Amino acid sequence: MNWEQLLSLRRQGDKNKRLRNEQDETRLGFDVDYDRIIFSSAFRSLQDKTQVIPLSKTDFVHTRLTHSLEVSVVGRSLGRLAGKKIIEKHPYLKEVHGYQFNDFGGIVAAAALAHDIGNPPFGHSGEKAIGEYFKTGNGLQLKDQLSAVEYQDIIDFEGNANGFKLMTQDRAGVFGGLRLSYATLGAFMKYPKESLPKKPSNHICDKKFGFFQSEKHIFDEVAQDLGLPTRTNDGTISYGRHPLTFLVEAADDICYTIIDFEDGINLGLISEDYALVYLIKLVKDTINTKKYNSLEYMEDRLSYLRALAINTLIQDAVSIFIENEELILNGNFEVSLLDKSGFKAQIEDIISLSVQKIYQSQEVVEKEIAGYTIISDILDVYIAALIGKMNNNASNYHKLILRTLPGFYQQTNTSLYEIVLNTCCYVASLSDSAAVHIHNKIKGKQL
Repeated sequence: MNWEQLLSLRRQGDKNKRLRNEQDETRLGFDVDYDRIIFSSAFRSLQDKTQVIPLSKTDFVHTRLTHSLEVSVVGRSLGRLAGKKIIEKHPYLKEVHGYQFNDFGGIVAAAALAHDIGNPPFGHSGEKAIGEYFKTGNGLQLKDQLSAVEYQDIIDFEGNANGFKLMTQDRAGVFGGLRLSYATLGAFMKYPKESLPKKPSNHICDKKFGFFQSEKHIFDEVAQDLGLPTRTNDGTISYGRHPLTFLVEAADDICYTIIDFEDGINLGLISEDYALVYLIKLVKDTINTKKYNSLEYMEDRLSYLRALAINTLIQDAVSIFIENEELILNGNFEVSLLDKSGFKAQIEDIISLSVQKIYQSQEVVEKEIAGYTIISDILDVYIAALIGKMNNNASNYHKLILRTLPGFYQQTNTSLYEIVLNTCCYVASLSDSAAVHIHNKIKGKQL
């Protein structure tokens, strides 16, 4: 891989190459990407999607939206710091092509902003709930009518693949979705492979999958334009990661490690005493003890420790990235940046405590259980109605149900796979509260 190709400003439908030297410096193409994401309805719905506690009643607990904004900020810093080093190492990028270190920050910030845009309601259990409906629920009856890879797309419904779909799919009168630059789409693609074969190796690219069959063609186009290396020759699509994806992933890892931990303490699920014990090894070289002791309120002490810890991990991740640039460019770096961190033990301790005290807390578990039922019931009703319409035998009830769907999702002049997948994507687009509201309506619990 080479940086000039990886920093492609091309967008879907472009017939000519977009040159960095010809960009308007007041609003670069990568800035346009950021703006298009933040103004999209899919991003807006993240304001009411679970990050830590589903349907939390408190103001300070993070939602997917606030989490995504923070990941983007951290990603921007990671990109700028790494970009500065890369420009120094490869001066032709600036001297010949006009790239600046801020370009790297812009790409990572935009991709990081979108990293959760395809996630369903009720956190990661929402993904599992959609998959379980087709694996063990009423959706199982559709298995024989789908190809193996189509069925795998559904039973392993993946927020990353849905995010790519949201940002690239055509709609009536709208070509190419958000029409983001290929550099930003590439940095977004954490798992550049299709759903089958499932995890054929321990390479981080194989942990999950990154696109549905419906977007296979555009995924392939983006990867080839960027020059991502192919990883298999067995007829399936699998590529190496865009190097900046490692920085997007690091931004997410840093934020959910530190900030979810902070949320747990603010919620009273984790004792404040743990904060200093678990974070001290991250901040011991930068903490001003006098300042820390002068902070009277717990929230201020946590904010101070959080800022220092995030900065420590940003600097560490950039160092690892630059040290391994050649391996990364060759597609031979097989783990996340934080897996190589000198603070890996401390990170794992924090995550372990967060899992025990936050993610597996009674409040979270109870709401996730409810989420399974809500998602399953919504899928049941809408899929039955859409298949009835496709087969020209929809009942009056089904016709009424279909009128509650947005027009885009009512289309049945396509394959069964597309109908089922689009229904899953509709459910995934719902906020937590919207899913509860729709469930109450279709079950007759609310008028």
